[in-house]
Formats: sequence, structure tokens, C-alpha cells
Amino acid sequence: MMQPTLSLNDGAQIPQLGFGTWQIPEEQAATVVSAALVAGYRMIDTASIYGNETGVGEGIVLSGVAREKIFVTTKLWNSHQGYGETLRAFNESLRRLRLDYVDLYLIHWPMPQWDRYLESWRALIELRKDGRARSIGVSNFQIPHLRRLLDETGVAPSVNQIELHPYFQQRSLRVFHTLHEIVTESWSPLGQGAVLRNERVLRIAQKHKKTVAQIVLRWHLDSGLVAIPKSINPERIRNNFQIFDFQLDAEDIALLNELDNPKGRIGPDPDIADF
Repeated sequence: MMQPTLSLNDGAQIPQLGFGTWQIPEEQAATVVSAALVAGYRMIDTASIYGNETGVGEGIVLSGVAREKIFVTTKLWNSHQGYGETLRAFNESLRRLRLDYVDLYLIHWPMPQWDRYLESWRALIELRKDGRARSIGVSNFQIPHLRRLLDETGVAPSVNQIELHPYFQQRSLRVFHTLHEIVTESWSPLGQGAVLRNERVLRIAQKHKKTVAQIVLRWHLDSGLVAIPKSINPERIRNNFQIFDFQLDAEDIALLNELDNPKGRIGPDPDIADF
């Protein structure tokens, strides 16, 4: 099954649908990640703070899928920000994953009150130069944080991974991304399940004879976004991947776009988050 990809500003390609591993325990990660790869996913998203990088690495091996066919993302945790700390944390992530490189390395949160993300970004630029992080990006960065990276280093992130779902669509941030060729990647693409109970989404699902989750994930793809749904349920893992045989029409997308709520954020506010 051919999966759509998006071009990054460094020339790499990222699959539009990936598999998220947040809250998957280490002891389950190998089995679940392997199942996702066998189901057809070719992008796996993890982070050092998830505590499951070792299991993710084991799952990649267990799946039997060739490493070069898998797009692997991991992230720098807040307590390891700073130039030297970032390099050390990256080495530890590679060791746990048992990989020679990752396809994408992200700064997990800006933590502006600590004022270390710029030095961390300089370290990521070095990691991309030496090839151990093929692409580099950020997560949860707001426009002022992104603008500072651009102004100080001239290097735009290839990706900004942010909370994004029909109830919280982050339109102004996405406009900034487009202007600077930054791909928008959606975490919690299903709004942690809240969107799945919406009557409007249910009607669209009935129209296409698809599940509500499939409708919402298709909305992400048709909106030019990358989505990384997570599940430990084998059937749901497979179902979430079965979204390449249909598209939403303009009316469907307009109806889903109307669900946007500027106060619809579920996760922490990146400007004030304190971990």
C-alpha cells in the first residue's frame, strides 16, 4: 500500500501517517511497535521521556522490516537542554534505540523560562551535519520561539510537532510553518478521543462507511498534516492505518474545520509549561 509522504525543507521525505508511542510502557513497546510496522506503518515516534526507547528499538528488530524503510523520531527532554547536554542525551537515545542514526530529532518543549532551547538547537544543527540525525526539528514551539531560531541560526526546523486535532487546529501557527517550509505534525490527532464522540464526525463516518477515527486521521492527511495516532490495541492499530483508500470531500473538510476552538487545547500551554 502506497503511503503519502511530505517533503521536508532539507530534502527528506516523512510519511504522513506515523505511529505514536506516548504512554506505551517499555515492557509492551517491542510487541506493539512490531505490530504497527507489520501492519504497514513506516514512521515510529518516541521520546526519551517516554521511557520506552529500548523497547522501540527491539520492536524495529522484531518486525523484520529493514531499518532504511523506517522513519524513526525521538526527542530531547527538557532537563537535558543546553549544547553539551543535548549531545550527551542524543547519544543515550541512540544507544537505547540501538540505531546508528535517527531520521528526525526534536527538541520536545521550548521551556522559554529556562532559555536553553537556542543552544540545544545549535547542537541539533551539528548532529544533522554529522548525519546521525538526518533531519532536525522541534515540538510544541510557538511563533516567537521559531522566529528566534530562524533569526539566530538561519536554520528552520524541518518539523514542528504540536497538539492538533479538529477541536484545536492552530491555524496561525500553521500559516507561519507554511511560510518557512516547516511541516506540521499533529500529536493527539484524535483529541485524546474527545473528537470521536462528535455527531458531525459520526455522520461523516457513516457517509464514507469508515470509523470516526479513520475520518479524523484522513482530515489530518487531507489538510497537509502529519499525524501520529497511538494505540496498544492490535485491531485499532490496523484500523487507524486503513485510511489510504478514500478522501474527504470539500464539504466534509469544511464541516470538520468548523469544529475549531481556540480554547480547545488539551495538553500543556508551551509558553507556561513547567516540567
